[in-house]
Amino acid sequence: MSAMKFVCSQGDLNTHLSIVSRAVPSRPNKPVLANILVNVDEVDQRITLTSFDETLGIQTSFSAHVDTGGILTVPAKLLGDIVAKLPPEDLDFSQAGSEPVITLTCSAGEYQVRGMDATDYPNLPLVEDGQVASVSAESILEGLRGALFATSSDETKQVLTGVHVVAEPENLEFAATDGHRLAMVQSIDDSGMNLSIKVTVPGKALRELERMLQAYHGTDPITLRFNPTQVVFELGHQRITTRLLEGQYPNYRQLIPRQFERQLTIDRKQLMAALERIGVLADQRNNIVKLSIANTAQTLALSVEAQEVGSGREEMSAQVTGDDLDIAFNVRYLLEGLRALPSSEIQLQCNSATSPAILTPVSGLQMTYLVMPVQIRN
Repeated sequence: MSAMKFVCSQGDLNTHLSIVSRAVPSRPNKPVLANILVNVDEVDQRITLTSFDETLGIQTSFSAHVDTGGILTVPAKLLGDIVAKLPPEDLDFSQAGSEPVITLTCSAGEYQVRGMDATDYPNLPLVEDGQVASVSAESILEGLRGALFATSSDETKQVLTGVHVVAEPENLEFAATDGHRLAMVQSIDDSGMNLSIKVTVPGKALRELERMLQAYHGTDPITLRFNPTQVVFELGHQRITTRLLEGQYPNYRQLIPRQFERQLTIDRKQLMAALERIGVLADQRNNIVKLSIANTAQTLALSVEAQEVGSGREEMSAQVTGDDLDIAFNVRYLLEGLRALPSSEIQLQCNSATSPAILTPVSGLQMTYLVMPVQIRN
């Protein structure tokens, strides 16, 4: 076999190494999983990098000048740290003989990194027998921005650490709940998507997908491939594959009240700014803020009583229908929901101080954010 030899730019390699490094496990079950699989293709003049933690796999590729192709695995962290600190110029890589050692040469000097044979590296799961669909990148990004933040970080409630995705022809729904709040986004996808699925996708994989989509400036749709255990997202020369979460996702639609006795319409940024200010005091006392809705005055007042520390109160005008009400919430839950609602005005609807409240945007995206109130102890 002739030894591998190629030249690529430091910028490209650095960018793509940082993309794949996110699926390298910090405590790998097998030593080879601490490495990245580097596939150098002479025919396509491309380099493909792959990482896999046995649940999440990321693959990305970029063009390079390839003299001789080959395949090898190299330590992800070591190579990433070296390349990140090199000057922005072309880097020369070669592998002499059959040893899994790669030599990197540039104006700064020469580095040798010892890898491992590629034969030990597991193949990324492919979904060849499942459903396939094209979905616009925009409608997926919209769903992720509106739901991902509400997933649970509690690993014991495994199914709640993911986002539940329901797809029907031309309709996509993303839902996430951690037991205290629920975020649900419905988007209409008219790119001819013909899917019928209900799956729960791990939040970790979707955070990587969101990151990828935010950096993507093309107009091509994303290809989704599903089977009962696995999903693959393909975008240009990048691919994310992940195992789906098992278990029954809660029936979240039945949590949303059918009708409301009280409704309030308010400026979203003004409410966020007030919550951020008053949140400084709420932080001193279990993060709870009281909302006082007043019909006659058409106002909303926010107040915090932090014993032995101080108190705060702000008032702003709002359009109010229904009777007056005092209701309390966790400040962080309110703020995270408001950040995800993409309209200048929002609506808050509720029935009582102990039943769930709903936040929705007044225009634009179809999003529902349900949050459970906290009981006020006087």
